[in-house]
Amino acid sequence: MTSLRKLGPSDLEVFPLALGGNVFGWTADEAQSFAVLDAYAAAGGNFVDTADTYSSWAPGNEGGESETVIGRWFAARGNRSDIVLATKAGAHPAYKGLAPDTLRAAADASLRRLGTDYIDLYYTHYDDPSVPVEDIIGTLDELVRAGKVRAVAASNISPERLQESLEFSDREGLVRYAAVQPHYNLVSRRTYEGPLQEIASRSGLAAVPYYALASGFLTGKYRPGKTVESARAAGAGKHLETERGTRVLAALDEIAGSRGVPQATVALAWLADRPTVAAPLASARTVEQLPALLGVADLTLTDTELATLTQASA
Repeated sequence: MTSLRKLGPSDLEVFPLALGGNVFGWTADEAQSFAVLDAYAAAGGNFVDTADTYSSWAPGNEGGESETVIGRWFAARGNRSDIVLATKAGAHPAYKGLAPDTLRAAADASLRRLGTDYIDLYYTHYDDPSVPVEDIIGTLDELVRAGKVRAVAASNISPERLQESLEFSDREGLVRYAAVQPHYNLVSRRTYEGPLQEIASRSGLAAVPYYALASGFLTGKYRPGKTVESARAAGAGKHLETERGTRVLAALDEIAGSRGVPQATVALAWLADRPTVAAPLASARTVEQLPALLGVADLTLTDTELATLTQASA
């Protein structure tokens, strides 16, 4: 059985792949979403990530669709206690920002949609510089003390605000961020490496990187002259125009070919080996897309393979 990884200083232990819920209720309907969640759980997966705003951008949606699907899955399977559930606040159209009253209302709305009385890992989705860190941390601490949240984390936060938040938590003895969720992958390293990673490392925080496969580019399906039908094709295709993208693709092809595994598995294994990373985050619209993601749990790259990828992505 795949060994779980401790999520920073929290008491949460997670599978080395976080399953992204952004597609649930968007490009995956409820039946497809249930099938993906079932297959992930059957493989030993226990770390499901969503946000209250998923998928407010889709025509006809208002936000909360992903949470609602996951909540119905919990109800149908009776497995809430088996899953480490992460969701986020601050970007839902009806609950924008991190003002204390907004954050409290957003948490309650998420709990209702999810059909649960607690959230395992609660992220501030985007920092809100208009709100002092004292107010944000104070409200998060209140949610933890009320039993609504087990651990807290931050996504899309500057190194300065993260450091300020941690110092305030330590000084006041309040809840402390256990994890960060940065944009980080083989073709986007500076979005995390540097000051943000250094603070996470120094403070014992775990990282759960999003865009772990660069919108699908690191699956290897995007090639010069090839058209891919995907909601993310434009974002992924741009990497073909860069020298780094070409180098990374060649390195992935070489290692994946020698190991007999998909390129996506190799890309995730590199990320999972990086300092502070507990579990890369990736989503699957269909059950067929899952094995390449789940393979990260069983693939350990050699020092030479890791060095090849690190050099190619520099």
